[in-house]
Amino acid sequence: MGMKKVSVLGTLVDPVDMQGTLEKVEEYIKEGTPHHIITLNAEIIYRAQHEPALKDIINSAHLVTPDGAGVVWAAGKLGTPVPERVTGIDLVQAILPTAAIKGWRIFLYGAAPGVAEEAARKMVEEYPGIQIAGTSHGYLDAQGQKGLLSSIQKTKPDILLVALGAPKQEYWIREHMDQLKVPVLIGIGGTLDVLAGKAKRAPEAFQRLKLEWLYRLLKEPRRAGRMLALPKFALLVLKESLKK
Repeated sequence: MGMKKVSVLGTLVDPVDMQGTLEKVEEYIKEGTPHHIITLNAEIIYRAQHEPALKDIINSAHLVTPDGAGVVWAAGKLGTPVPERVTGIDLVQAILPTAAIKGWRIFLYGAAPGVAEEAARKMVEEYPGIQIAGTSHGYLDAQGQKGLLSSIQKTKPDILLVALGAPKQEYWIREHMDQLKVPVLIGIGGTLDVLAGKAKRAPEAFQRLKLEWLYRLLKEPRRAGRMLALPKFALLVLKESLKK
């Protein structure tokens, strides 16, 4: 798929749909060398405007999917549309059945103690035969980090799902991917909480209307500060589209 990346405020996004993303995952696993996949939302694009190191990580990732309605809207506004949003949770849920059939080994790292194990248990329940290479929570000290890295190297997963929240997980992946040699590394934000049944996903109606952000804001008003990135992001996109 030699599709040209799309620039949204200087961060490069791949114009892929879910099917194309899954094909890439399979290709990367066959290749066997480390590949960083980022599901990129508007909040992180906005943050990357003021954080060159983050922009650099995004722009050198192997695959960047448009995570969220904001990014899809922005790409369209800037005259370089992308087919659909490919969110972290949807991507993980699309990978699982294929992983169970193809024997891909998955390692889960992140979230609070107990969450990754619970997510793994539910995965095995839903997809018998799925191979979980290992799990670890996200609150490790330096010693724990060392143990985690050697455990990942020993268990040799095909896919490492890192749930440390964005952009922390992106920095972590970039720092460790070469030594870990895992073919597919994906930062998945709060996905383990949802898979473990600890957090609810927005109801279907909110998802259909592309208002998941509003549902999250209503559930957790303390997110308001982070949410302010969205109107600021929209204004930057509108400015940019006027220049064009």
